[in-house]
Amino acid sequence: MAKILIIEDDTDINNLLARIMGRQGHEAVQAFSGTEGKLRLELEQYDLMLLDLMLPGMMGEELIREIRRTDPDLPIIVLSAKSALEDRVSVLEFGADDYLVKPFAVEEVAARVAGALRRSTRRQELTGQAQPAESETPGGGEENGRGLLLFKDMSLDTDRREVRVNGQLLNLTAHEYDILHILMQEPGKVYSRERLYELVWQGGYYGEDNTVNVHVSNLRKKIAAVDSAEYIATVWGIGFRMV
Repeated sequence: MAKILIIEDDTDINNLLARIMGRQGHEAVQAFSGTEGKLRLELEQYDLMLLDLMLPGMMGEELIREIRRTDPDLPIIVLSAKSALEDRVSVLEFGADDYLVKPFAVEEVAARVAGALRRSTRRQELTGQAQPAESETPGGGEENGRGLLLFKDMSLDTDRREVRVNGQLLNLTAHEYDILHILMQEPGKVYSRERLYELVWQGGYYGEDNTVNVHVSNLRKKIAAVDSAEYIATVWGIGFRMV
């Protein structure tokens, strides 16, 4: 059973989400404003958060930024009536892991939550089931024998789930780490956006979803802040690979 925080000011939607989580066997904790949600996060630890954006007290985007300053691992799924591409992209850039547009299908919410919990580093540590991200082919990048992948001036420690560039630790979200782990296992291989989504989010690809692009863009920015060399190349019309 996972402990899930629901922050949604619409009582009917909040109660619906709580029922969905309850049917999946999870404990749902409900908050009805951004400030109430922030207080609950300060008092207790949660396995996942379902978050609306248009909230009284503190907007969802501001809450995401606050959380990501101290907690890069909490899975955050946004559910919002904002459907424009720029809204979805900006929220993912703030640090959300997934985005669902209202009105949503009950089955899709349940599936997205289940996938996020499967991928969650926090849940894996609590249950003692931490595993490296899935790859399509065993082996891959240069490895030093203790779970350390090396590429140019970048090192990825699979035991600690840490990435360093020129010796400097990068503050990556769980999804950013997983994408990089997959790419570094086979640096010359091109991974399509669809395949990366399936491997990292462990679910079906939803057509025009821009999630993978945003996470790769965030990865590039964090790497570029430490090293000006290019590490992830876009293969136009296909996907991404290490260079």
